[in-house]
Amino acid sequence: MQGLVTVFGGSGFVGSQVVRQLAKAGHRVRVAVRQPNLAYKMRMLGDVGQIEVVQTNVRNAASVVRALDGAEACVNLVGLLYEAGRQKFQAVHVMGAKTVAEQAAAAGVTRFVQMSAIGADAGSESKYARTKAEGEEAVKAAFPGAVIIRPSVVFGPEDAFFNRFGQMAAYAPALPLVGGETRLQPVFVGDVAAVITRAVSDPAMAGLTYELGGPSVFTMRQILELILTETGRDRPLVPLPWPIATLIGQLGDIQSGILPIAPPITSDQVELLKSDNVADHGLPGLAEVGIVPTSIEAIVPSYLYRYRKGGQYAPTPAGAF
Repeated sequence: MQGLVTVFGGSGFVGSQVVRQLAKAGHRVRVAVRQPNLAYKMRMLGDVGQIEVVQTNVRNAASVVRALDGAEACVNLVGLLYEAGRQKFQAVHVMGAKTVAEQAAAAGVTRFVQMSAIGADAGSESKYARTKAEGEEAVKAAFPGAVIIRPSVVFGPEDAFFNRFGQMAAYAPALPLVGGETRLQPVFVGDVAAVITRAVSDPAMAGLTYELGGPSVFTMRQILELILTETGRDRPLVPLPWPIATLIGQLGDIQSGILPIAPPITSDQVELLKSDNVADHGLPGLAEVGIVPTSIEAIVPSYLYRYRKGGQYAPTPAGAF
């Protein structure tokens, strides 16, 4: 069995796939999470004793040091989609990433992988995009050989993107359309996990930034139309002007501050939708790692069926994949 890899944020949507693939590749894996009581299933992703779960908060340096004890490689997947309570973009994306990278370097870790996002830009109006870029710089300053992974919207059975709109299509009389012509390049979670697993052991990837996108580019309008077709729902798309979308996002900001549930959209997410989310062909991507990108058509029908009338027993709607 290969050396120990510590995966910060390893119990999430992307993290569980990364842990699974690392274990399959023969690594011992330590899953570092804030709430280990909610991550008990992680141990079942590998052989007996191959995966352990420890309590860690990237805002606490001492807990990061403990999580890195004996590790040969480190993957930092910790990130936020919206701010809530003490979980702020600056604290997690920048200071948390900086702490993990500094402590990994001090512990003698030889491989470091940092999860970022397409659109990371220190000059962005979006706090999410801006702090992702600042986090990249903090990581590279502390660990120059770090591999930066920037995926587009990540899809898969447990995603928070297609599932959210699928649920809205099932219950809402209409779907709000924000940034209808904004282009996205959704990438399969298994492909993202494969790149991260490769980066843990391939020295040729050290110090590089990878932008990961799927085989096709869609506008936001096309994605919602695809979801409506696949779920067999006839719902109008209601375009929202940017000022109205921002106002709704501000209500989402308030909700995230007082309720323990994800808001439908925040003002920062509205800002993100003003820019395309497509891989830069000037940077390496899936092809350079030898991975053929998985299409939406191959995966999304396997879980959007649950939002059809009749669920798994419903006939496939006309025009669906």
